[in-house]
Amino acid sequence: MKKCKWALCVALGIIAMSCIREEPLNAEADIESVTLSGDVLNRAPIIENDKVMLVVKFGTNVTELAPEFKLTPGATIQPPSGTVRDFSSPQKYVVTSQDGEWSKLYTVTVTYADFNNYRYDFEHVKIGTVNRSNYDIFYELDPAGKETLVWASGNPGFAMTGSDRKPDEFPTYQVDNGKTGKALALTTRRTGGFGSLMNKPIAAGNLFLGTFDFSSALTNALKATKFGTPFNRIPVYLKGYYKYTPGPVFYVLDKDAPDKMRPVEGKVDKFNIYAVFFEPTADMLYLDGENVLSEDNPNIIAVAEIADADRVKKTEWTEFNLPFVLRPGKEIDADKLADGRYSITIVFASSIDGDLFEGAPESTLLIDEVELGCQ
Repeated sequence: MKKCKWALCVALGIIAMSCIREEPLNAEADIESVTLSGDVLNRAPIIENDKVMLVVKFGTNVTELAPEFKLTPGATIQPPSGTVRDFSSPQKYVVTSQDGEWSKLYTVTVTYADFNNYRYDFEHVKIGTVNRSNYDIFYELDPAGKETLVWASGNPGFAMTGSDRKPDEFPTYQVDNGKTGKALALTTRRTGGFGSLMNKPIAAGNLFLGTFDFSSALTNALKATKFGTPFNRIPVYLKGYYKYTPGPVFYVLDKDAPDKMRPVEGKVDKFNIYAVFFEPTADMLYLDGENVLSEDNPNIIAVAEIADADRVKKTEWTEFNLPFVLRPGKEIDADKLADGRYSITIVFASSIDGDLFEGAPESTLLIDEVELGCQ
């Protein structure tokens, strides 16, 4: 009888221990938000996959800033949150998950709401890597030779549709045969079986000022492109040179087709080149694929866009010169401009409806010697 009671106690103890077993530790290692003491931020922090940009007001001393980070539950950060650091150059932080198994290296950059890049020759690229594939990331240099502006593209999203790709197999890449030196190349690509499975059978080549939200690339591609960077000048024109060759067969998205693509006989693909000057607000820090050119978007101040008649095949380098046109009823506030409270985006795309997964694979747009003219 005593043995039975003892066995029963052990069994109950095991049951009790299983009931109070601790939840597994969190495996996420992300920065969720950032704050700076005092009224120094010009706009909300820009947080990407492994980058944070803090845009501060003119006059802020960036050599002694102590950002406070909100992390995923249980995660830790080094150096610790609130550490004073010199942000006259980008600073590195390492976030480690609660379970200690995962870590992520973040680069935190502090910048003024200033803009000092007005010419783009597409001579400079660095390599990004996703899914064992390498792709080109375009960037610009300031007069002192320092990296000062990084372009965004949909290349990281395309990388998820296959592995072991080289840079020139991506939609956005660098080529040697520019008008002078190297040039930007944008090609509409098929995304293969995985892309078709996600109802995204093609990916247009694109390059833009802004950020690409890698996390939502497959779930909401229109929202993944976040257009805009701080700007404190009055834009007057966007000009440069291009070549364009449309692909041989135009397709529209057809979810009932085996490869999700339906050819449209006689339709010819078109490219797009445009720039948008806008005012960010708390509920619209960026523009995206759904509203970047919307006629009813109240945040848009002025637009420069290539004419439809010019979106045709050009085998020789052809100049474009696009004036910024104010939207009806809009004007530029001098005080907001001086405070850096406006933003701008410049966008190049090999298929004008690529965001709808419509276009002709192999359509290729080459861009070089671009200039943003300002007042």
